[in-house]
Amino acid sequence: MAEITIPYTPRKLQKILHKQMPKNRFNVIVAHRRSGKTVCTINHMIRDALTNPLPNPRYAFISPTFKQGKSTAWDYIKNFAKNIPYVKFNESELRCDFPNGSRITILGAENDQALRGIFLDGCVMDETQNISPSLFPEIIRPALTDRKGWCIFIGTPKGQNYFYKLHKEALDKKGWWTEVYKASQTKILDKEELIAAQGVMSSDLYDQEFECSFQAAITGSYYGAIIENLEKTNKVKEVKYDPDIEVETWWDLGLRDSTAIWFVQRHNEEVRVIDYEENSGEGLDFYADLIDSKPYKYDRHIAPHDIKVRELGAYGKSRLESALDLGISFDIAPKLSIEDGIEAVRKELPKCYFDKSRTAKGLEALKAYQKKWDEKNQCFKNRPIHNFASHPADAFRYGCTFVGGKSSDWKKQIPIDTSYIV
Repeated sequence: MAEITIPYTPRKLQKILHKQMPKNRFNVIVAHRRSGKTVCTINHMIRDALTNPLPNPRYAFISPTFKQGKSTAWDYIKNFAKNIPYVKFNESELRCDFPNGSRITILGAENDQALRGIFLDGCVMDETQNISPSLFPEIIRPALTDRKGWCIFIGTPKGQNYFYKLHKEALDKKGWWTEVYKASQTKILDKEELIAAQGVMSSDLYDQEFECSFQAAITGSYYGAIIENLEKTNKVKEVKYDPDIEVETWWDLGLRDSTAIWFVQRHNEEVRVIDYEENSGEGLDFYADLIDSKPYKYDRHIAPHDIKVRELGAYGKSRLESALDLGISFDIAPKLSIEDGIEAVRKELPKCYFDKSRTAKGLEALKAYQKKWDEKNQCFKNRPIHNFASHPADAFRYGCTFVGGKSSDWKKQIPIDTSYIV
């Protein structure tokens, strides 16, 4: 049998990881930028794909978005697998097929419907800190069950979010392993480069990206500091539904991805956020049934302005009209710039009380909603990252920007005196 030479020479840290990863089914690797964790885990996956004795093994490299996976991992996979005889690369699907029937596919976490129903022998979740907390337990973990597959989580800290929780749980969980690799410890990056980075980055950002600090403030977060203050002042706690106050719902409706809904009660200057729901791949009828199943008395339902756009697949109806057929009469949030909407949220958040358990998923998303980092210019761009936090943050923004009286007021028929008409 001919030998296959992979053009990969692991560095010291990568050798440590290659020795450690096969010992555990689930590995959580917290490592600084440019540590080589992506290259290491891709080669681990290629080796497993070539040696797996099971029929038609399946592997996935999962990035926060499909586009991100293409830019960070696809060229690596092609380079390291190119010497394998009869290997095939599918550029449109970002799929690598091996002669033994194994397959590695790059997938984006933003389209979780594409991930449902698959089986996996192994997977790498890249930039785990930017992936929805529900993806692994609800979709990926079941996909690993049949073949007793493995999963490697890699990333850098982003506050004490889901990635932090995975790291903490893995410290003493059977079958799990975790380690933190700081730039000051690995010595992979030149000292001069790190000093230069410190000169242009905030201390929080540097500690987060290079020293793997979970305690550093979420850099570039639009609302992180405000929510942290809400937690400190006991505004994130049990917030009970008051049956004497009507409920508003704030929506972001996804066509092929997630729909997010906040449930809010207003009392004087207080904004009580009592509930949150999120799902994907479901039609409006699903959400109509969902809100009907709640014990709430509703005032209004607020949706984004694009709900008025007519769709080809719905007999030319807009989602606004389709919702009305289902008994949901939407009020439309104004068409504002994202920057103006974010500022409206910043003004509204200090008035808010969040139910700690029912809104936990949505609140996590609001914390994670942040500016996009420009690697080239070493600064934040004035626009948000599109990831799992986008839909919950957009829905909250629409609710905060809506201005109007009670729905019951403006929907009343206005009497008009027509006696003057001859």
